[in-house]
Amino acid sequence: MVGENRLENYKHLGEECGVFGMYDFDGGDVAESIYYGLVSLQHRGQESCGIAVSQTNGPKGKVSSYKDMGLVNEAFTPDILDGLKGDIGVGHVRYSTAGSSTRENAQPLVLNYVKGTLALAHNGNLVNAPELRQELAYTGAIFQTTIDSEVIAYHIARERLVTNSVEEAVGRAMIKIKGAYSLVIMSPRKLIGARDPYGFKPLVIGRRENCYILASETCALDTIGATFIRDVEPGEIVTISPENGIVSDKSMCIEKEKHARCIFEYIYFSRPDSTIDGVSVYDARIAAGRFLAIDSPVDADMVVGVPESGNVAALGYAMESGIPYGQAFVKNSYIGRTFIKPKQKNRESSVQVKLNALASGVKGKRIIMIDDSIVRGTTSDRIVRMLRDAGAKEVHMRVSSPPFLWPCYFGTDVPARDQLIAYNRNVEDICKIIGADSLAYLNIERLEEMVGGKLGICKGCFTGKYPVDPPKEDIRGYYEK
Repeated sequence: MVGENRLENYKHLGEECGVFGMYDFDGGDVAESIYYGLVSLQHRGQESCGIAVSQTNGPKGKVSSYKDMGLVNEAFTPDILDGLKGDIGVGHVRYSTAGSSTRENAQPLVLNYVKGTLALAHNGNLVNAPELRQELAYTGAIFQTTIDSEVIAYHIARERLVTNSVEEAVGRAMIKIKGAYSLVIMSPRKLIGARDPYGFKPLVIGRRENCYILASETCALDTIGATFIRDVEPGEIVTISPENGIVSDKSMCIEKEKHARCIFEYIYFSRPDSTIDGVSVYDARIAAGRFLAIDSPVDADMVVGVPESGNVAALGYAMESGIPYGQAFVKNSYIGRTFIKPKQKNRESSVQVKLNALASGVKGKRIIMIDDSIVRGTTSDRIVRMLRDAGAKEVHMRVSSPPFLWPCYFGTDVPARDQLIAYNRNVEDICKIIGADSLAYLNIERLEEMVGGKLGICKGCFTGKYPVDPPKEDIRGYYEK
């Protein structure tokens, strides 16, 4: 399975990707703004990145692109950005949950076909990618990558041959593809955004003067000085062009009661300064911490968070409980989110490379430590031990999500059940394994409250009840066989 060798590193989960698209109706170059947008989405993936741009008033179908492994600021130099001339473009940062970590699998994908070109960036995982891929292969498709995003691109291109517009082709492709996807697509004269009918992954629309932007999170809009317009709705296709502005197609939308946003966007994935589907990520994490304090109180001297995603929930716990909020860890700011790194060597030292306990802050104290999740438990074990070695008198762990009991097939790197510490174990057993004095998880009933009680969310990794039927066999890592 693709992600299993990564999850034992410093943090717990891997996200799929971050996407960004921009169209300057005044004809200015967009590559530099896309670059900064991707930098602000770097937390969503650190394996590879890419930008593809085109001149809408130039030769139709000519696309300039560059993609490489690593971080955005490492892959793109000023000279590379200067060479990317175009007033429309898409960008991508990637973490692989399906498909190898190779340069060939970096996005955006650029497809040349009889109707011109498409450049596509995708966030999410399909559950029927192998079947669709096989169907395409038997009709002559030759694949250049091992990612399901190429399956989407091929289907859009094929549908475009029998439709009047690229957005209509996107709609027809959406009928075939099943699972999680937020797409940003560049055609020669249009920028298109599409979100799966369940709304698993976020996608927002912004504007800066006469430029329109599509992005995974609102923090990317803030970074480039753009104003948030609205979220792309689950199932919606938006087409952006100078002639028509923003045109919406909601023919694929389903009842709101069936929406299933990934709850981990609020618990962990998204930056706390983002707002997704009208809910502040920061406020959601504060609420999770408050709920932990209400439902699982413990007498202690200080509340601390495991950086970064545990910090806001820890603040919420402190606010509700009245126990002081403090700092227990010093984080190496020059190390990326190391759990996203594709190949793990020396995993035992990965926590120490990333974090160090602040002995003068924890010595002799009873500590409540808040983290966003526990997957295998090996990381939690090391962090608890780190606090004890620094002199903490007690370590009580609180988790701002329920226990993982089932895998995820929609873009969150939650492994098979036998890899999960909570599978076939109760909370007391887990507490002993990680070496804490006490342990409590967020009650599953609190998840809807955490996001204001107004959003449909996916809880499949906690309950085994998925909004979309999972594949009959675990296809994650399908292309690695």
